[in-house]
Amino acid sequence: MSKQKLVWKKKPEAEDYEGALSFLLLIYPDAKARRFLRSFRKAKTVEHAAKDLLRAGNLPLLSREDPHVEEDLTRIHKGKALPPVLLVRGDMTHGVPLVVADGYHRICAICYYDESAPIPCRLVSV
Repeated sequence: MSKQKLVWKKKPEAEDYEGALSFLLLIYPDAKARRFLRSFRKAKTVEHAAKDLLRAGNLPLLSREDPHVEEDLTRIHKGKALPPVLLVRGDMTHGVPLVVADGYHRICAICYYDESAPIPCRLVSV
């Protein structure tokens, strides 16, 4: 049996930007977090392998039973489109990992589906 083809939306939804801002306001000053949001809206979409995003962010793979991961896996199996993830580029020369501003659960779901699958991303730099 072949796997369901991954379907991606062309751009993030309003709630993805809102979630990213909410998270970024916890780790960056207000003005910087809002600049990132404006940059996400203008950024071109690029692709990176799911496993590489977790490694670059120094993030653990969430459990398959995590409710959000389960929800995204269900969406994948039903052929529903997922939005791109929103990322802030890290700088390991300074010990700063990649920041997943929005889409951590989607990345984990894709890792369970196919860890080498490319994930559309909006990637901005500090």
